Amino acid sequence: MSTKPAEQTHFETRLKQSAVETEALLMQLLSSQALEDEIARPENLTAAMRHGTLNGGKRLRPFLVVESAALFGGDHETALRIGAALECLHCYSLIHDDLPAMDDDDLRRGQPTVHKAFDEAVAILAGDSLLTYAFDIISAQETRLAADRKVQLISALARASGVGGMAGGQALDLAAEKKAPDEAGIRTLQAMKTGALLRFACEAGPVIAGASDDDRKRLRLFGEKIGLAFQLADDLLDVTSDAATLGKAAGKDAGRGKGTLVGLHGIDWAEKTLNALTVEAIDLLAPYGAKAEILQQAARFVANRQS
Repeated sequence: MSTKPAEQTHFETRLKQSAVETEALLMQLLSSQALEDEIARPENLTAAMRHGTLNGGKRLRPFLVVESAALFGGDHETALRIGAALECLHCYSLIHDDLPAMDDDDLRRGQPTVHKAFDEAVAILAGDSLLTYAFDIISAQETRLAADRKVQLISALARASGVGGMAGGQALDLAAEKKAPDEAGIRTLQAMKTGALLRFACEAGPVIAGASDDDRKRLRLFGEKIGLAFQLADDLLDVTSDAATLGKAAGKDAGRGKGTLVGLHGIDWAEKTLNALTVEAIDLLAPYGAKAEILQQAARFVANRQS
């Protein structure tokens, strides 16, 4: 899937600008200054939260929220806040995934993981705090959105991140270390652990903008496609890249005996399937014409990323 240089530059500019805006908002949200009805914010805990959140990254999930909202004329500042809430929840999951009882990682985005920079107890509490804060951000008065849309977003994010989504997927992932799942099991695990939050990111846009149910379903399906592509690309990188490039340990899935689609079918199959998923995702947005170009570029970016 080749990308024209001019299109790539435009896409990368939008992605970087969204990351800058998201980072600035997260810095503000993760201040040590207590909010109304908060008693105090312990400095060590907020420092750990910032360490696990303000550590770079492409901010793909907030970007997808912002661009999917823009496709339907949604308010930019509102989309940024929903994206920041999603990023808080995503970063909570990374902090907890890195713990010794889970994936036991020492590096995240090239920096010591939170439990290494602080300690395990603080890392657990930092993750807990980011998880709950995500829903605080969505429901807050500063998020200028009708109450019914806030409820829709809170419900969708809770289901994407809980027992039937990301957390359930992590449980299946841990179980896979003891007994490798079959292909159907791998697909279910990956759709839950990785795909559910990417699906939410794309579905959130039409909710923010008050778009039609058909638009919401189409963007949800688009999110499912790029969620599958993201995980497939991740599995490919795990066997073809190195820690210096990834900013985290490489080759861990094979080392732990975890089943992946790449392991089952090989690199050539994975690359062909990745291309097919990208085409399917792009085709889903064809009815929106040129307005969907950035999201279509996002699908290509997911498939072609190198870290």
